[in-house]
Amino acid sequence: MTLSIQTIAAIDLQGELTQGSLLRGKVPAGAHVWLDDKKVKVSPYGHFAIGFGRDAPLEHQLSWALKDGKRQNSTIVLSKREYATQHIEGLAPKMVSPPKEVLTRIAQDNRQVAAARKRDDERLDFWQPFIWPADGPISGVYGSQRVLNGVPKRPHYGVDVAAPVGTPVYAPADGIVTLWVPDMYYSGGTMIIDHGFGVSSTFLHLHAGHVEVGSQVKQGQLVAEIGATGRVTGAHLDWRMNWLSERLDPALLVPKPSASKMD
Repeated sequence: MTLSIQTIAAIDLQGELTQGSLLRGKVPAGAHVWLDDKKVKVSPYGHFAIGFGRDAPLEHQLSWALKDGKRQNSTIVLSKREYATQHIEGLAPKMVSPPKEVLTRIAQDNRQVAAARKRDDERLDFWQPFIWPADGPISGVYGSQRVLNGVPKRPHYGVDVAAPVGTPVYAPADGIVTLWVPDMYYSGGTMIIDHGFGVSSTFLHLHAGHVEVGSQVKQGQLVAEIGATGRVTGAHLDWRMNWLSERLDPALLVPKPSASKMD
């Protein structure tokens, strides 16, 4: 893990200054923070989170005001990332685009996920150092994109851990379970754990869940099992993270896997 601590005047920022990154910040108690002129939730103790998506602009304005009310500004400069593209031809049409008869089901799945991610309370679970939720080779990385029969598909927004069906999945940090659905069309068994301040983990293609919606979980607690549910070609865990609507790279928050685990 290559975490850095940047100090901008009264603000300490922990994380990598790059696209896809979650930054965890600390300001003096009572201060206010804005990102690109949008107010950011700050805890009574000064903790906050901000995140940047896969293709986020490289420059952002971070503003803050201490108790004296005077607003100050600084520029955050992110590094640009390059993402792998894979071209696959000769697939059956149903593998490229879903049939019309399942579109209603997909829309309902999307609404459930969106509702679960709306939670934005003041728990500081996101402030913990995160751990890997499962053990196994890394078979897919954040940001990569497939072009199927010449049609660009949505980028991959998670990190894939390949392991047999039934392999344990553990909570990467404390949190509250906000979604558990065993059979979504694309993602199969799908679980979301909220870590506070809009930061959440999503686990896809699960074989089984071991906690219920509303359960409070602790880091390292067994929450699910790896599966091969939904639209997959083999058993694996697809771990995704969000800050509100921004899709983040979980691999930036955990120790880097050994070379032997990179598929």
